[in-house]
Amino acid sequence: MTATSIRERIVLAVLDAVRPSAQALGATLHRSPSVAISREQSPALVVFPESESISERANDRVTRVLTVRLVALARAVPPAIPETEADRLLTVAHAALMADANLGGLCLGIHELDCEWEVEDADATAAMLSARYEVRYRTQAQDLTQTG
Repeated sequence: MTATSIRERIVLAVLDAVRPSAQALGATLHRSPSVAISREQSPALVVFPESESISERANDRVTRVLTVRLVALARAVPPAIPETEADRLLTVAHAALMADANLGGLCLGIHELDCEWEVEDADATAAMLSARYEVRYRTQAQDLTQTG
């Protein structure tokens, strides 16, 4: 059996937290897809672990900052407004994620960093709302699988 890092457990917990609300709105859920989300898979919520840094070292404990990005993708043919659908999806995902800002004790807390909008006019207008979150957690210096 291979050990799973706290970082990976956090990413899986984020996926578990947002899954019910995304599915309730008929959205598919993806983790770091290597290919574009197809029209048939829209609306979609995508979770990207983006980066990680170390913010503090104290004795045998390390405080880490994991940046996670949630992307809500929606497509619509005018007069429908894809931004509204993407906003609705990101809003419920945010509420679900922040409902347990410690992810069951895996992290010290979750803080929203920023949000971006992008709209493209392809075969149907596509809207993408992207929100980034900072997840602070602590591990033991010598073992990424153990909380600190």
